Amino acid sequence: MASDDDYGARLTVDLDALVENWRSCRAMSGNARCAAVVKADAYGLGAVHAVDALYEAGCRDFFVATAREGAELRPHAPDGRIYVMNCMLPGIETICRTAELVPVLASMEQVAWWSAHCIEMDDHPCALQVDTGMNRLGVTVEEALELANDVARPAGFAPVLVMSHLASSDEPNHPQNTDQLERFRRVADAFDGVEASLAASAGILLGPDFHFDLTRPGIALYGGRAANQGDTPLRMVAAAEARIMTIRQARAGETVSYGATVELARDSRIAVCSIGYADGYLRSVSGSGVPLRDVIENGARGWINGQAAPVLGRVTMDITAFDVTDLPAGSVAAGDFIELFGPNIPVDEVADAAGTIGYEVLTSLGKRYCRHYIRPQSGPSGDG
Repeated sequence: MASDDDYGARLTVDLDALVENWRSCRAMSGNARCAAVVKADAYGLGAVHAVDALYEAGCRDFFVATAREGAELRPHAPDGRIYVMNCMLPGIETICRTAELVPVLASMEQVAWWSAHCIEMDDHPCALQVDTGMNRLGVTVEEALELANDVARPAGFAPVLVMSHLASSDEPNHPQNTDQLERFRRVADAFDGVEASLAASAGILLGPDFHFDLTRPGIALYGGRAANQGDTPLRMVAAAEARIMTIRQARAGETVSYGATVELARDSRIAVCSIGYADGYLRSVSGSGVPLRDVIENGARGWINGQAAPVLGRVTMDITAFDVTDLPAGSVAAGDFIELFGPNIPVDEVADAAGTIGYEVLTSLGKRYCRHYIRPQSGPSGDG
């Protein structure tokens, strides 16, 4: 078994926190059932581990992007319903059948293709995605209403879910939210007896009108910021740390990292760490030397021994420097770990420093972390 000694960085994933976040989302979803979006390897944190924990807690609805993702997760959710959202091209029908996946049809061409397949191979559940204003994936509202009211619609088209996606739910007062709600409600009413789903993480926070039958939290499960306003009562799930390779002494007037973009204003101690943009610690979090610093003054910071340590200069592919001058002499040494995000540095703080969102920070995590998973301490809830 690999140990921290074999890696320059480590990632600790608290599956108990993940389960608690799902239960919080379920409680906020009111009468709606609560699914879990586990695409992109559960936002970079490990989909197999996440699904194992969530399934044990009672979750029975999961959303992935690709059929391959769904097939890999099927053994971990034996009687769960796994929806495939990027069901774009013919050729995945075999995977959907053998792994018992539910394709989400997002165009009339896909509806026709799937219906023809079901006529040939017998019925199989599907879902219908409706575009209510994002202009991304989904049949139009008019097309959906025609399908719902067409008594001669293809026999192979029998959706178990109609769904849409809110474009501006992270801005609670955005008028597009209510516009999309009204459009989707028309479709949901037309598909009488078919479950409906509109709200992802931020949509849950918009209130009961948006919940329908099934909610689909993603980033909220992993402790990231769901909306631009207010706080969500969720726990941090992941902590990323980098090993300090050496502590350098540098004099005032000297520079650090590529491009000599930072000149030290004082004699400094520098923690040179085994982390970089190849590990998903984005170059844009650099302390200087990137265009973003002309707009957002401060780069990212690490945390060690109860104190923050700002990034010095540019983040490189494998190495990042942190300023540990303000820590007590002798309190930091080679081999120690510095927190990149976790209990003291929220992942969204790193995202803000990078000019991006927590989704990108998490899904950019590379393969060079020694991963530790903390298993849930609580038993299955028996519902979900």
